[in-house]
Amino acid sequence: MAVRIAPTRAVRAMNLLRTVQYTHPPSCPCHGNPSHHHHHQPSSGLLSHAKANLQRNFATPVDTSRQKEYAFEMAASSIRFGPGVTKEVGMDFKNMGAKRVCVVTDSTVKDLNAMKQVVEGLTREGVEFTVFDGCRVEPKDSSIKEAINFAKPYQPDAFLAVGGGSVIDTAKLMNLYTCYPDADFLDFVNAPLGKGLPIDKPLKPLIAVPTTAGTGSETTGTAIFDLVSKRAKTGIAHRNLKPTLGVCDPLNTRTMPSAVHASSGLDVLCHSLESWTAIPYFERIPRPTNPINRPAYQGANPISDIFSLQALRSTVKYLPRAVKDPEDHEAQSQMLLAATLAGVGFGNAGVHLCHGMSYPISGQNPGYKHAGYQVSSPIIPHGVSVAVSAPAVFRFTGPSNPERHLQAAEAFGVDISNIKKESAGEVLAEALEKFLADLGDQPKGLKDLGFKREHLDDLVEGTIPQKRVLMLAPGLAEELNEERQQLRNLFEDAMEH
Repeated sequence: MAVRIAPTRAVRAMNLLRTVQYTHPPSCPCHGNPSHHHHHQPSSGLLSHAKANLQRNFATPVDTSRQKEYAFEMAASSIRFGPGVTKEVGMDFKNMGAKRVCVVTDSTVKDLNAMKQVVEGLTREGVEFTVFDGCRVEPKDSSIKEAINFAKPYQPDAFLAVGGGSVIDTAKLMNLYTCYPDADFLDFVNAPLGKGLPIDKPLKPLIAVPTTAGTGSETTGTAIFDLVSKRAKTGIAHRNLKPTLGVCDPLNTRTMPSAVHASSGLDVLCHSLESWTAIPYFERIPRPTNPINRPAYQGANPISDIFSLQALRSTVKYLPRAVKDPEDHEAQSQMLLAATLAGVGFGNAGVHLCHGMSYPISGQNPGYKHAGYQVSSPIIPHGVSVAVSAPAVFRFTGPSNPERHLQAAEAFGVDISNIKKESAGEVLAEALEKFLADLGDQPKGLKDLGFKREHLDDLVEGTIPQKRVLMLAPGLAEELNEERQQLRNLFEDAMEH
């Protein structure tokens, strides 16, 4: 039986001080919460608050570039979920008055049942459409431009994407550059590789029908591709890029090969883990001077947390089942739902190191072909490239927020009741290593992908431009040389696990 001991006056006073400190609005413009778990060296709580309050009386100029965020936004596409729901899309376009629909897919999906349903639905409703089936898996800027050049002369008034994340991302960019026909390709590409301009007007309606359970692209305003000249994966991210509607039909993921289930599911795993452990939104710098400039990837926030943690729990439970048994339709359906939940989570909180490091890993592939992928050229599937560094990443981020890392480890079935906080990162890393090994056919580190120590510097240099995601990484230094060394250590740690 638990015995409750009345707190002493000293303990009560200390608890009161703590309460004042932690419930002081973290959004206060002059200071964040100094003892938040992402601050590695918390200042002496109330004293710093007092100093900050005193400073208000002086006409000190405000450096807006160092002001922390004080708000977060929630943006996600409308979602329709259910087996067989693909047949409704023809009616959707008729309901919105669409006259010319550009259907976007790839050479594999064009022959699958999802496309059959779409074509029948549009034809039945008398909606005119054309089909672009030239999307590339893991798109390059050249394949994106090809797709844009197809869409522009057709002048569609709506888009329909049927496929995995690569198809949906390509359709988003076809929509964007059709609506901005005079824009230079790099205008909207994330800085520093592009200009990172905001998308300042609504685009045409886009309905996305995912055929893989992974990217969550049907809910987000993000589109990713390889910028070949820079040997880096980058993308475009803005709320106005997100689809109008995501049509999530579990029947469409039944055609996925086991290897695709695994790698796309690992993308869901990292989306949920990274958004759950990202810096909190009120630690992000700078605060936007205009809300149109508030990034889609804002940092962990109370709404994203709910989606990310649920997606993590579902993935741990259902991904091994979906990979092992092609007839386990419940597991496949739950993974499609998990991908969508994680999409809402990371679409508003963002991802960090696993994704930032994955872009050069897949872009600088030494020649690896992943088992189970029917492709003629070397490929490191996106989910494989993010998961391969995950144990090293969460070992590194553990100290930033031990409680969250332990909660994540608990989702993998770890008994965390007697684990010390300083072991949180190691415990989560071990849980991830075991999960990857049990899943099967996964590389045990970068060396299994063909990378050697002489590749490390190039991998680091390919990661540094990923500012949009690195800014959300807890514990990563702002000073460039220090950051470079931290990234090198992470890649070294990811060589084998």
